[in-house]
Amino acid sequence: MGMRIDVITIFPEIFTPLQSSILKRAAEKKLLEINIHDLRDFTQDRHRKVDDAPYGGGRGMVLKCEPIFAAVKSIKKQNKKAQVLLTTPQGKLFTQESAREFSREKGLIIICGHYEGVDERVLSIVDGEVSIGDYVLTGGELPAMVIADCVARLIPGVRPDEAPVYDSFEKCLLDWECYTRPEVFNGMRVPDVLLSGNHGQISDWRRKRALERTRERRPDLYGKFLRENNNG
Repeated sequence: MGMRIDVITIFPEIFTPLQSSILKRAAEKKLLEINIHDLRDFTQDRHRKVDDAPYGGGRGMVLKCEPIFAAVKSIKKQNKKAQVLLTTPQGKLFTQESAREFSREKGLIIICGHYEGVDERVLSIVDGEVSIGDYVLTGGELPAMVIADCVARLIPGVRPDEAPVYDSFEKCLLDWECYTRPEVFNGMRVPDVLLSGNHGQISDWRRKRALERTRERRPDLYGKFLRENNNG
């Protein structure tokens, strides 16, 4: 069996996109297994309560630690070596590099934060806190999907072997532009080099455009590229 990703959430119905397209085919090939767990299934009270008011007062509600501990413990029985992640704005920024690191793990358990956050004691069973950007969403479900999708496509066999190598952010560069038929549309032409059939020239052009795009649109990423390649 391939990689296993378990997601703990109070909104399991949100995760239907993970059951389609490339990820669906990966699951059919036994390269990937994604399980969605309803946090309410791990509560002990008849109201299936997963949140409570914060100590000290203040706005909002906080996810309780008991059901989260119970959920992680139950999942760990089936996947002992899985890394436990918590989606939170306070987490480390999720990047292509971290996605590649996660793809090498035996499995992932992703806890979806919600409301004003989770009881701080949950961090005692968490291996990493992850944020997908400097903004706040209504919950951790969308970040969990982003993480699962990004990690899954890096699992060997999920995509053609060479495909991820040419993605944006690989080797600190953005991707070059792409074109398809027709050659001319509304007066806009496909660059002649792409029609030349000369694969060496096409490769050089794509490399040049990736560098130019990165320098223009993401100077921070371009600077990192220069540093890592000893070009400045």
